[in-house]
Amino acid sequence: MPVQLNHTIVAATDRDATAAFLVDVLGLEPAPVYGPFRVVTLANDVSLDVMQADGEVTPQHYAFLVGEEEFDQIWGRIRSRGLTFWADPGHTRPGAINTHDGGRGLYWSGPDGHNLEIITVPYGG
Repeated sequence: MPVQLNHTIVAATDRDATAAFLVDVLGLEPAPVYGPFRVVTLANDVSLDVMQADGEVTPQHYAFLVGEEEFDQIWGRIRSRGLTFWADPGHTRPGAINTHDGGRGLYWSGPDGHNLEIITVPYGG
């Protein structure tokens, strides 16, 4: 079997709220509990296993490849919740999207400052 990413752990100061935020904004199925995790499963069977942190969380970056229709739906949910979004990972272009590689992309922050990204074309597309 070739090497594949199966899951990664997402640290959160509020496990349930973070999982609910990801599920809600990304339009995913509810995240069941598995041991100490809330398991947010993506369409390619990779999961974000959200775990309660003891103390501060170091923000990480999570990028999601989505189709054009899903991009519009997620972008709509971001706007309807009044979340700030940016065209760049450094958050210097607020309220804009990028068109890198002929696709669209944007960034927004999760509850613990995780830098979340949606793109419609992989980098180097």
